[in-house]
Amino acid sequence: QVPEKKLKLVMADKDLYKACAVEVKRQIWQDNQALFGDEVSPLLKQYILEKENILFSNEISFLQNFFSPSPKTRRQGEVVQKLTQMIGKNVKLYDMVLQFLRTLFLRTRNVHYCTLRAELLMSLHDLEISEICTVDPCHKFTWCLDACIREKFVDNKRARELQGFLDGVKKGQEQVLGDLSMILCDPFAINTLALSTIRHLQDLVGQDTLPRESPDLLLLLRMLSLGQGAWDMIDSQVFKEPKMEAELITRFLPLLMSFVVDDHTFTVDQKLPSEEKGPIPYPSTIPEAFTKFLQENRIACEIGLYYILHITKQRNKNAFLRLLPALAETFSDLAFSDIFLHLLTGNLTLLGDEFALEEFCTSLFDGFFLTACSRKENVHRHVLRLLLHLHHKVAPAKLESLQKALEPSKQSGEAVKELYNQLTEKLELRKPSPAEVTESPSMELPLPTVPTPAPR
Repeated sequence: QVPEKKLKLVMADKDLYKACAVEVKRQIWQDNQALFGDEVSPLLKQYILEKENILFSNEISFLQNFFSPSPKTRRQGEVVQKLTQMIGKNVKLYDMVLQFLRTLFLRTRNVHYCTLRAELLMSLHDLEISEICTVDPCHKFTWCLDACIREKFVDNKRARELQGFLDGVKKGQEQVLGDLSMILCDPFAINTLALSTIRHLQDLVGQDTLPRESPDLLLLLRMLSLGQGAWDMIDSQVFKEPKMEAELITRFLPLLMSFVVDDHTFTVDQKLPSEEKGPIPYPSTIPEAFTKFLQENRIACEIGLYYILHITKQRNKNAFLRLLPALAETFSDLAFSDIFLHLLTGNLTLLGDEFALEEFCTSLFDGFFLTACSRKENVHRHVLRLLLHLHHKVAPAKLESLQKALEPSKQSGEAVKELYNQLTEKLELRKPSPAEVTESPSMELPLPTVPTPAPR
């Protein structure tokens, strides 16, 4: 411990402060929140920027996406490591960082702060810093959820454990729900819960079981609901679990299951010998209730979007075109969020050959993307990313009209202009030069006369 007097001398001299060891700085920071905030703030900005750079990366692939790195790999990131080192074993500094993250999450609604909340705790867990882990009431829950995120699935055993933690929140300690909801609001957690939900629904179809009869599925919905309600809970300071809407379980999920059945029926029908085959077209309409759920219910919307990602990944063009119109208007514009568009553009590369078809492009671009491009800069960026990757698959006439529609306005940001210029350059390279066109030899050459071989 450095005496108070000496700490004041260090603080008064900027160069001395910069040069002193992190152990000394911790002593200064713990009684000087503003100074600590100044040190942490650039790191938090850097963290958010890194996340956004991944979401807008020009590399588009269904194999590698935002959710590909394992939790352990993510925790090795520069920002998490620096924060871990700054905190050391100091509970007071750890609490300050959590307070910064809560405040920023409230101010910006940016869910990446929730990811950092979980990563920081697990980074301290990796180093076995029991001084902090034992006093954070979310530690065991986060540890268990971290294992699920690693597997991208919540299995039965872990589901029981997670449920035990949620059921174990005692009267008078409800405030811990605010922290748990923030851990569950981490996009990596939501991704795992949503993927597990889709998998459960498919299993239920095979077992002829209704969603309300599956305790595991109900737990996934409970956690999704808690995660999606994080901002409201922390903002209102009312710490109780959001009430689950019965219709989500009794109407919406059975609807999704009926889509799975439609797919199975159509696939089986296609395999029947032609004389047995009735002319069954793929169902093209969507029940009005589905569209309404996507507009009005946050959890339904999240699960619906993940179902659409699932069918796209399966290269199921019919199902994709059937459900696509429901995306034009969704709860809080979730279908135009960066994470969904990042995943969708990656999965659409699997349907690359469909981009040559007018009907497919009109549904996707005119019916979905272009409806939001002018009011949402991020959508404009994602469409340009997609076209940079797949422009060679799109029919020339369609490509030309898209190029016009996507031209940046004066208000457009630098990122959009840069992407548009890259696309224009690529398209210019594809056009044959005028010289080549005029000088290409005519194909109508007279056939050379070949004497007919004499009969033997």
